[in-house]
Amino acid sequence: MINENIVLQAKAVEKQFFDAGQPLTVLKAVDLNVRAGEMVAIMGASGSGKSTLLHILGLLDRPTAGSVWVQQENTAQLSEDSLSRLRNQHFGFVYQFHHLLPEFHATDNVAMPLIIRGEKKRTARLAAQELLAQVGLEHRLLHYPGQLSGGERQRVAIARALVTKPSCVLADEPTGNLDVHTAQEVFAVLQRMNEQSGTAFLLVTHDQSLAALAHRQFLMEAGQLSSVSEA
Repeated sequence: MINENIVLQAKAVEKQFFDAGQPLTVLKAVDLNVRAGEMVAIMGASGSGKSTLLHILGLLDRPTAGSVWVQQENTAQLSEDSLSRLRNQHFGFVYQFHHLLPEFHATDNVAMPLIIRGEKKRTARLAAQELLAQVGLEHRLLHYPGQLSGGERQRVAIARALVTKPSCVLADEPTGNLDVHTAQEVFAVLQRMNEQSGTAFLLVTHDQSLAALAHRQFLMEAGQLSSVSEA
């Protein structure tokens, strides 16, 4: 359920790189609020700046100008250690490629963020198994990534992103590596987990079918973000 608590906010975010000594502006004064429990989609062509924005919002990169706020905390002046702490506390990540650890089965892949936090393995594995059941993989708990289909691997990645009960899951082209039918299945899992968990989801995608699931849709063009629709 959506409420008015803003869990993630960009204020006039800009990003500039240098190419052969010449400045290249990738993001231009981007403003965005993500509220607790909502799903927000950002669409745009390759090279439009949407993935760069997601990395900055996920505290994986710093803006050239502007600021990112996480749960009302301005991150602009925080140290790398403090940014890492906020990432661990408040974010889950899903990428186009699942990035699962091949030497660990599904349960331990999902449990890993909790184990890294210092949770007991038994507690972490129980939480992981519960989430795997919620994404429809209760029959794949001890299967390794190489034994899973592409859609199953991505559902494991979604469970892993949610296991720490983050404020927001950031998903970068989460179905970009899947066929249409499998992508639709993953779409449904993302929507259901958003509704059930109360976690906000910020999706970067070029897939209009996935974007249509979101409560709000934005378009990124030439580094500028504009609203497309709101629920």
